[in-house]
Parts: sequence; C-alpha cells; structure tokens
Amino acid sequence: MFKRFALLIATNLAVLALVSIVMAIFGINPSTYGGLLVFAALFGFGGAFFSLAISKWSAKRFTGAHVITQPQDEIERWLVSTVRRQAQQAGIGMPEVAIYDAPEINAFATGANRNNALVAVSTGLLRSMTRDEAEAVLGHEVAHVANGDMVTMTLLQGVLNTFVIFLARVVGRAIDGYLSGGRDNGGGGIAYFAIVFVLDMIFGLFASMIAMWFSRYREFRADEGGAALAGREKMIAALERLAQTYGQNTLPKQVAAFGISGGVGHGLKKLLMSHPPLEERIASLRNAPPSRDSVRQGIVA
Repeated sequence: MFKRFALLIATNLAVLALVSIVMAIFGINPSTYGGLLVFAALFGFGGAFFSLAISKWSAKRFTGAHVITQPQDEIERWLVSTVRRQAQQAGIGMPEVAIYDAPEINAFATGANRNNALVAVSTGLLRSMTRDEAEAVLGHEVAHVANGDMVTMTLLQGVLNTFVIFLARVVGRAIDGYLSGGRDNGGGGIAYFAIVFVLDMIFGLFASMIAMWFSRYREFRADEGGAALAGREKMIAALERLAQTYGQNTLPKQVAAFGISGGVGHGLKKLLMSHPPLEERIASLRNAPPSRDSVRQGIVA
C-alpha cells in the first residue's frame, strides 16, 4: 500500500511540475478561465496518460507478475499458445503473458498499445479452473486489448479529470466571492482552497460513477469477445466458476477494472463498481443471438 501511495503522489507531482513548466513557457495564466481550462486539461489528461504509459510496468511491480519468456512447463506452454492463437484471431500483436501469485480466481490485461499489451492470470485461477474455463478468461482479457479498452478508459478519465478540476475551481471562486461579500481575493485564500477541496471530492465522486458505468458496459463487450474466441458455453462456465469466489479481488487499483473479477456492491456502492453483477453477465451471454459468436462482431468495437 505504501508503494502504491508513493507512486500516486510522485505521479501527480511530476505531472503538476510538467504542467507548470509548459504553461510558464507559453505564458498561460491559470488565474483566467481560459488558462484554468488549459491547466485542467493538461493536468487531467497528463495524469491519465502517464498512468497508461507505465501501466504494464506498474502492474508487474504491484502484482509481482512473472512474465513467461521461455515456458518452463506444460501449463506455461499452454498459456502462451492459447494467447497467441486468440491474439491472431482478434487481429492484435502478441501480448506478454504472465502469472502472478494470488489466491482468488482472476486475470487482467493492460498496456498502452493493443499490439504491446500484457495478459496475466492468477495462480488461483490456474488451480481452480478447467482448461476450457481458463481459455474463456484469456479470451475475455484479449478482447479487452482488442477493443482498445485501456486507451478508451484513459481518454474518458482525462475528460472527466479536466471537468472536475475546472468546475471545482470555477464554482469555488463563485462561492468564495459570495461568502466574502464580493471581494476579489484572487481565489487564493484558505476558504477558497477548502471549498475547492470539497468540490473536488463531490465532483470526483460523480465522475467516478460515469467512469464505472462505462467500465461495466465494457465488461459485457469483453464477455462477448471471450465467447467469440473460446465459445459461449466456455465463457458462461468461466463466469459461473467465478461466482463461487466472487468478491475476492487483490489486484491493485491501477488494473482492477481490467480484471475478470470484480466485487459485490449494493446501493450507492453498486454505482462505483467496475464490473456488473455476474448474474447479469451470464444472462447477457445466454440471451445473446447466435450471430454474436462471430469474432469480428464479438470483439471489434
């Protein structure tokens, strides 16, 4: 947890420093609305794209994933050959294949480029799933890569970050001006920063709801892709197996949304879940028309 927190702080400080330098070079004043919007966009997109750029590195570091360079046993050979076949079917470059030590049934995909991604499975998955079920999970992750989900989520997060930063400061200035009786203190008082902090939290919560709504939608498409690559019944069986241990997820936040497993939530928490309920995912596959088993229709956006 300390390593994750330290990396988050370092990332934000690096992006903030870069944004400040760029704005100083171009003479952009962040105190104006135009300058504030530029600052918000640079910081919002900068942080999102920096996280995407280091996603493979951070995923390997935080999960301790072992990348298979030379398969050492039959399981590793099967994993690599299965991902290679599915990647060819999906029309993407061969991802790196890795195994990480975790008790739950899970897997994830990440990477800034659909032709240079990472697909990793947990040891718990290898112990608990049949080959058919594991093949479907791999297809689900390859579908995430083929759909460009990592880049799409980054773009969406960048837009949301921009609006959160911009709106929090615009509204913060208005509230601060009202509370101060219309005196213009340049938005630099303690009250202003306290207001902006609260607004960042509130707007950020709504932004997270939007991002997680799209993430849940993306999971249905990845399930369709897994069904297209491995077979619908295999994908359904994999989700049913997953339901036996659903709710366990030790993946770091950076890649949790791209795993096969999610969590369980109700009420407001349900709006912040990255994965839809398993029963909805299974029902969606069972009710899908036969034509959706086509690889092109199941994977390509």
